[in-house]
Amino acid sequence: MMTDSQPFKHLIQRLTRLEAEQAVRGCMNRYMYLCDNLDVGFNLDDLMVLFTDDAIWEGRGRRYGMSFGRHESNNAIRGMFAKYTQPPAHFETNVHFLTSELIDVNEDAQSAAASWVLLQTSTFSDGKSQLSSARLNVQFRCTEGQWRISHFQTESLFNRPVHTPWDNPADLPVPK
Repeated sequence: MMTDSQPFKHLIQRLTRLEAEQAVRGCMNRYMYLCDNLDVGFNLDDLMVLFTDDAIWEGRGRRYGMSFGRHESNNAIRGMFAKYTQPPAHFETNVHFLTSELIDVNEDAQSAAASWVLLQTSTFSDGKSQLSSARLNVQFRCTEGQWRISHFQTESLFNRPVHTPWDNPADLPVPK
């Protein structure tokens, strides 16, 4: 038998999980925005608050496992990203695009599992460009009222050199 408060309780649980899903999405979008802007002198504090203290960041598979490795703890992840903030600049242009999103917030609305397909367009400081795609599997946990990344995994789907820089400084052709 359902009491009068059960439908209300169920709606609150659903709303809480929807809000958690939105917060997970926001955390991941903030992470990608900051990664787009990694450059010499970048303040890593803004990026590191997106990770739990015991977070893991790892490249998976042959290519990304060797290139990125596995970093266990917020401090170890900071050390990996710090390499991108030292001169000379690594990227001239770097843009991440996310698609094929799946977010599953656990019943308790305190943890979530999510995945995306990533497309990354990069031009490096040496003028070479690359198109990369990866599958991201990311675990999130709500700590101190904030959703944070607890385990980030990236696995290469493909990487392809591009023979011209992504950004061409020529004026855009527009109708006169």
